Amino acid sequence: MHILLAIGPEERHGYAIMGEVARITGGAVRLGPGAIYTTIRRLLDDGLIEESADRPDPDMDDRRRRYYRLTGAGRSVAASEVRRLDGIVQAVRGWAFEGSG
Repeated sequence: MHILLAIGPEERHGYAIMGEVARITGGAVRLGPGAIYTTIRRLLDDGLIEESADRPDPDMDDRRRRYYRLTGAGRSVAASEVRRLDGIVQAVRGWAFEGSG
């Protein structure tokens, strides 16, 4: 799920996905290359992401770099998970932060 959310509305290569996962989790989740590329392969096989032939700036980019984007199914799965998590947060928000301030 972290990888789907990290790709989000953009196309990203593996290293950028690793950085975005770390950013959106405040550094709590750091995925290494093995975890990223194993999961990318599974997401490709499941049809949740696809490789993009587009290059952001071909003159400034390494041709070996592969870019990925969400498919319609991947966007739907990510959106469903965000709604599910938001529902959980909303359900506990009233008591979870009592006495913490």
